[in-house]
Amino acid sequence: MTAKASFYTKNKGAAFVPALQQVLAAVQTGGITEVPELASLASRHITRRTTASGARARVRSKAVLITPTGSGTGRVGAQAIASGSSRLRPLIAEAARRGLRLAFTVRLAKTGYMHPSGSRTDSPGIRRDVIQRADHTEERSYGSSATGGHDAADFARRVDAAAGDVTAAVHQWLVETGRIRPDAHIIHLEVRTWRPR
Repeated sequence: MTAKASFYTKNKGAAFVPALQQVLAAVQTGGITEVPELASLASRHITRRTTASGARARVRSKAVLITPTGSGTGRVGAQAIASGSSRLRPLIAEAARRGLRLAFTVRLAKTGYMHPSGSRTDSPGIRRDVIQRADHTEERSYGSSATGGHDAADFARRVDAAAGDVTAAVHQWLVETGRIRPDAHIIHLEVRTWRPR
């Protein structure tokens, strides 16, 4: 039996190649199949990623935190959005489990919105939450504690229906409610949670 590991994403998996090779060798030649033993063997061959200058790279911490009062925030930019904003999924799932409300802010090109800035049709009662940027994009917020926000459980179901793709679920809601054009691309997404009163 032969195995080949290929990593196509700019060397991001390179730190695990020696460990994978050792584990494969242990399985093929030694017949080792116990996960704890294989994990112990692999751990000795995993090296931390380094920056271009050779320093140890920082490891991102968990992006999700909901306080005991129910408030939590998660943000993602273009790179995470391209892969479905998966870091926001646990935040939405936990908010749904706790029966929280949520709001979100999206940023996209001004031409992607169906309604002009500050339109009460687009985001009633929160016109102050429109931020225009120099690069012809605009941030708009949907839901707030003043307007009651959105049911986190409903959004969790939407995310599950979109195979865990938070960006797609938010995009679909915005299209369904007539707020953005179907071909609009979200370039920034923020989700906020709170406990209803």
